[in-house]
Amino acid sequence: MAERRGRVLRPPRWGVPDGVITIVGALLTSIVVAVGLTGANLGLATVLLLGTVTPWFFLIGWPLYATRSRGNGALDLGWRFTPADLGWGLLGGVVALLASVLAALVTSLFVPDLESAAGQVAEEIADSGAAWQLYLFALVALIGAPIAEEIAFRGMLWAGLRKAGWGAWATGVTVTLVFAVFHFEPTRLLILLAIGAVLAVLRSRTRALGAPIVAHAINNTPGALAILALTQ
Repeated sequence: MAERRGRVLRPPRWGVPDGVITIVGALLTSIVVAVGLTGANLGLATVLLLGTVTPWFFLIGWPLYATRSRGNGALDLGWRFTPADLGWGLLGGVVALLASVLAALVTSLFVPDLESAAGQVAEEIADSGAAWQLYLFALVALIGAPIAEEIAFRGMLWAGLRKAGWGAWATGVTVTLVFAVFHFEPTRLLILLAIGAVLAVLRSRTRALGAPIVAHAINNTPGALAILALTQ
């Protein structure tokens, strides 16, 4: 068995199928929640929040279950935060913002009224919910989504493909495409591809999730601030 920082590592017995389960499970959860809560007397804001966070049971839950039961836990996913990761994450976050702005400018040439799904959800919550629900949604966008999506895409799926023998470029391109398509926002596809590409470079460069998570959070910061502005 290999050893890392004094810890004996087990040969991982998880792989690409677990990445597929993670992503497909999250999508199916979204559908089940949307259908199951239709007509429920919970209020639109609550339904929207539940629809946003319940897929995390798969995005976070399955990777942690798979790696803990058949591997070495989050270490297999690249879970690590060091000062260097923070520095790369801050730099990558700025680059991701610039890349997304450039992609948005190009997209706006073909889609004049460009709006994100998160922005639409925030407006619905503002119209039908309470201020605390908007604050919660801002936290979801700023902290929850970056952690959940990085664990799923550049954690579980990335590590699974690399473990299967895929090269860094093939893995990065595939994960970026899946990440972009997963959001089901055709008009923002170029933007999501640009962001995903930056996050993929960070994952490959640092071989860990810390930098992509930080960069993802920075990229989501303007959106989170826009959500908070709706509370005024």
